[in-house]
Amino acid sequence: MKVLIVEDDKTTRDFLQQALTEQGYTVETAADGQDGLFKALELNFDLIVLDRMLPKLDGLTVLATLRSGGHRVPVLILSALDSVDERVKGLKQGGDDYLVKPFALAELLARVEILGRRSQPIVAGAQETRIQLKNLTLDMLAHTLTIADQEIEIQPKEFKLLRYLLEHQEQVVSRTMLFEAVWDYQFDPQTNVIDVHVARLRKKLTEANALVEITTVRGVGYRLVSQ
Repeated sequence: MKVLIVEDDKTTRDFLQQALTEQGYTVETAADGQDGLFKALELNFDLIVLDRMLPKLDGLTVLATLRSGGHRVPVLILSALDSVDERVKGLKQGGDDYLVKPFALAELLARVEILGRRSQPIVAGAQETRIQLKNLTLDMLAHTLTIADQEIEIQPKEFKLLRYLLEHQEQVVSRTMLFEAVWDYQFDPQTNVIDVHVARLRKKLTEANALVEITTVRGVGYRLVSQ
């Protein structure tokens, strides 16, 4: 898997390059946003690790340019800006994950691995019809949810909600992202429809002894995690 690291601090950049290379990744680096954007546009990467504050072009500008051009490569944002507003801003701009500095290397490697799985192409002729996590199986063709070999009754919106969370497992997804993906219209901050559906889905998972749970990330959104 090819990874691009865009980081202006040489010590951090070299550290990340060595750590990811030791894990078997092919790594390219860039020391500023302009060079990072050029490499991201010209070369094919499976993942980009992008610093938030960069010289020449800041990280969010790089990210916005990529997304506006239709580039869907997973992007992990690194930033010393740890406020909820900054994290939400990064995710809304198109970031797939957001890791606050200083960070533990083990956590960064885990997030890189998770994001990297999403960029792997599906074999030609194959069709993914199920999503499985621990003892939970979501069948997209049969439109069923099975937990520990027991079929669980699930409503259409709950199904779409769970599918989105599974497709973004271990990633924090904002209420706005869920609203646009599941309900297909613009987010109304006054509505509690997401909270109601999450509560119902969470209750079903708990009662069926699912080995996954929906956690609340206060002020940001939700995350589906394995137990």
